[in-house]
Amino acid sequence: MPFTLEPSYDDNPRLQALVADLRRYLHEELIPYERERGLTPETKLDRPTLEHVWKRSRELGFYGVSLPTELGGQGLSLVELCALKEELTASGAVLSHSVLGDMGGPLRAGSIVKYATEYQLERYLLPVIRGERACCFSITEQDAGSDVRRMTTTATPDGDSYLLTGRKVFSSAAPFADFAVVVARMAGTEESYSAFLVDLDSPGCRVLDGEVPMSGQQMEGDLDFDGCRVPAANLLGETGQGLRIGIGRITLNRLLHCPSLIGAARRAWDLSVEYSKSRIAFGQPLLALQAIRHKLADMATDIYAARSAVMATAARADQGANIAVEANMCKLLTAESCFRVADEAVQIHGKAGLTRGHEVEQIFRTLRMFRVVTGTSEIHKNAIAKSLI
Repeated sequence: MPFTLEPSYDDNPRLQALVADLRRYLHEELIPYERERGLTPETKLDRPTLEHVWKRSRELGFYGVSLPTELGGQGLSLVELCALKEELTASGAVLSHSVLGDMGGPLRAGSIVKYATEYQLERYLLPVIRGERACCFSITEQDAGSDVRRMTTTATPDGDSYLLTGRKVFSSAAPFADFAVVVARMAGTEESYSAFLVDLDSPGCRVLDGEVPMSGQQMEGDLDFDGCRVPAANLLGETGQGLRIGIGRITLNRLLHCPSLIGAARRAWDLSVEYSKSRIAFGQPLLALQAIRHKLADMATDIYAARSAVMATAARADQGANIAVEANMCKLLTAESCFRVADEAVQIHGKAGLTRGHEVEQIFRTLRMFRVVTGTSEIHKNAIAKSLI
């Protein structure tokens, strides 16, 4: 397809129809809903507000749309899912993360369905898919980020259950989740890790306020475990499979973060064009200046490069290829190029772009974060080089 900032997807009728429906929902329902309630990216969200979006998105067929048909989805390809994720953030909607189920919903739980028992599906995962429950994923610790094997949270077998002790940090959706997928080291071992489904209202488990990131979004929490008893029936997969479950999810997530960053960069580009048309300087619109046009050209080129890499990698993943190297490349390229777009958007907006609460300033802070979140750019470079050399 030829490059356009707002893709038409006319080579894929199903995707074209989905995107048209999604844009209609975002602009005619969701964004007005947010404005009525005065929601901003830094608003501390409550469960009823989120549940409204989950249920309405499910009614419209978006919530969990990428899941297999037997789980209530439409079995979208990764290419199609990437397109929808870009559209969400390109809209500027505050609650865009809740439409498909990224934040605590089906996209958070869908990747672990293949490890779940019938009991785990019925009690935990299917209610998430229906928008009745929410979950978070907890693997990171204060001293175990990119090097997850340094985790100290332990699981000690105790009869027909396990006792969890330790603390997890930066758990997205923890403030409003019902349960967590927790990866812990098996007590008495050096390299054995397991994953557990943990009800967050269990004795010995506390959900604590997490650090507020530079984006200002209050969607993370810490989980503190002090002898928290978890039934053996809540072991996800087999003993020792925890890192496979956790890291396998992280690899795909690195790719799936990328279209959201591209959408945010696209939003920054749109805002910059709009501003440069209306802002008059020295008797003419900013858009008439060659310097501004060059910036917009660079921004569009960065978006094109990132989108091309992400879509090509998603297509390979749809074919069953191992995309470990390419996922790192996509995250590195997208995080760096989209941040450049945001930086230029601030430059074009001048003082307005430096004002706290301005949408461009918010996008700048958010995209700066993703040069660190889900692996720093340097970590990705190390992984790419190690895989190729």
